[in-house]
Amino acid sequence: MRRLYELKGRPAERPAAVMFFSLSSAPPGAPRDRPRERAALGALLPGPITLLLPNRSHRFPLACGPGEGDADTLGLRVPAWPASLEALAQGGCSGALNRAPTSPASPTPGSLHDVRESIRTGADLLLDGVRLPGVPSTVLDLRDYERRSEWRVVREGPLTRRDLERVLAS
Repeated sequence: MRRLYELKGRPAERPAAVMFFSLSSAPPGAPRDRPRERAALGALLPGPITLLLPNRSHRFPLACGPGEGDADTLGLRVPAWPASLEALAQGGCSGALNRAPTSPASPTPGSLHDVRESIRTGADLLLDGVRLPGVPSTVLDLRDYERRSEWRVVREGPLTRRDLERVLAS
């Protein structure tokens, strides 16, 4: 994780999401004793969304912020992979090697070619499977969802607030 943070130029105190290739391989999984969270994960993942969940077991502490991060929160990302990358669903977790945009107007890389050369040369493995939309995922805070049915959009992306209201209302 430290190396990933260095390559991305990400501040140590800024948490990162842990990305999995399939929902079944994600350790937070579908908690049996938390039906609301389980239903939300099943309805939203895989998809263009990052979920902020309670990190009850404090897993992946470096992703929660190698500096003074919030070990009680885990960012979970399970993208909907195109068929050309379907074999990756058998893998474990990953980190996206795109440098965070310097401003909200900065474009997000949509292909391997769009990722800075310094990042590409520093990575151990590069997969160039498909052109992505270049839009950051929606970030949804579900930390109080199980207990209070409360959720909050941290960053709107491909899934809008209206999309989320429809999904989470059911």
